[in-house]
Amino acid sequence: MRNPIIAALDVPTAEQALKLAGLVAPAVGAFKIGSELFTAAGPDIVKKIRATGASVFLDLKFHDIPNTVAKSVAAAVQLDVQLITVHTSGGFDMLKAAEQAAEEAAWKMGRTPPIVLGVTVLTSLDTAALREIGLDVNVEYQVRRLATVAIRAGLRGLVCSPQEVVKLRQFVPPAMQLVTPGIRTGAEKADDQKRTLTPKEAILAGANWLVIGRPIYAAPDPQKAVQAILRELQTTAAG
Repeated sequence: MRNPIIAALDVPTAEQALKLAGLVAPAVGAFKIGSELFTAAGPDIVKKIRATGASVFLDLKFHDIPNTVAKSVAAAVQLDVQLITVHTSGGFDMLKAAEQAAEEAAWKMGRTPPIVLGVTVLTSLDTAALREIGLDVNVEYQVRRLATVAIRAGLRGLVCSPQEVVKLRQFVPPAMQLVTPGIRTGAEKADDQKRTLTPKEAILAGANWLVIGRPIYAAPDPQKAVQAILRELQTTAAG
């Protein structure tokens, strides 16, 4: 089984990130570097994680005019990352520009293009929150609508909550990579994630990758925590 765990390095310093990565590296498939760590440590932390041989998911959720997003994606390709996020709400032209920039920049460098992932609806939002920002639709409808735009634009992956995976699998191309944050084991305290599933539930629903943050980095023993998750997933795959 390909290891589907993306450990989120949602810590404030490069030192903490490298320590956490060293602890859990044998039991994960990739590392996520998000806005907190990237803002604090810059591109150098991406280079250091890549130097270990680990794959990197650069989760900066680019959302701007097409030209700016294209340049940002091209810059991320220079860092040799494997996954990049953009907001699907940026629209068709922005999404198409992002995918084209990833492919062209990678081609020039002789690399495999990273997968540009379209972020649909953040896992911290629910239908009531969508109404507050002027979207009088339910979450499931909005996710499907944004996913449709991403598919037309040529994106090869989407980010969605695990609760939308089953419905998305019914209409997205079979090769579409579905990446799911909002993974909780059930042992954590309630937090800002509103649409969650366990690792096993998300994989059985059809997710390709699981972005797991707090259940790993906030655990008393991150190494033990991620190993337990991996064992559960391996048992699921074997069964």
